[in-house]
Amino acid sequence: MSEIEQIVRTRLRSLRQTQSMSLDELAERSHLSASTISRIETGKRAISLDVLLPLARALRTDVETLLENDSDEDVIIRPMPSQEGSRTTWMLSKATGNMKALKVRLEPTPSAPEQRVHPGHDWFFVLEGAVKLFLGDREVTVKAGEAAEFATMTPHAFIADGGPAELVMIFDQDGHTVHRHDGEQ
Repeated sequence: MSEIEQIVRTRLRSLRQTQSMSLDELAERSHLSASTISRIETGKRAISLDVLLPLARALRTDVETLLENDSDEDVIIRPMPSQEGSRTTWMLSKATGNMKALKVRLEPTPSAPEQRVHPGHDWFFVLEGAVKLFLGDREVTVKAGEAAEFATMTPHAFIADGGPAELVMIFDQDGHTVHRHDGEQ
């Protein structure tokens, strides 16, 4: 196995584990089988573009990042958009850290999403538009130039309010595990 193949295999497994994603979850997101992904990670299957592209998309990265030979020295992050329903997300932090930063564009939706709870703390800053934040029984409108911070053990969800909205989110690994799953949050 070549050095670059081993680097790619290690990065794929590391990204999946850092995002607390099981083989089955990655299989669902990438439209590949869990056994194929497992064989790729363990070196029992060749890595080809037909599997590398869907894996990169599902892990919210790009093929270039997976193939970079000197990424440890690079401080520049080149976010790639990931579309999930009415939400477009750009990962603004490296996948290996404990804190996650995302840029998110929300399109208006007809109904409020289901509120969820999880360990951790969330923070977001609205760059453009307005966001309706649901915190249990409360509804709070957060406008451009304002930020919100809250404990995530309070049932919560948010949507664009009155038009598209763009925000930057920062949360710990626990928060990222929940928020990466759906565009409803």
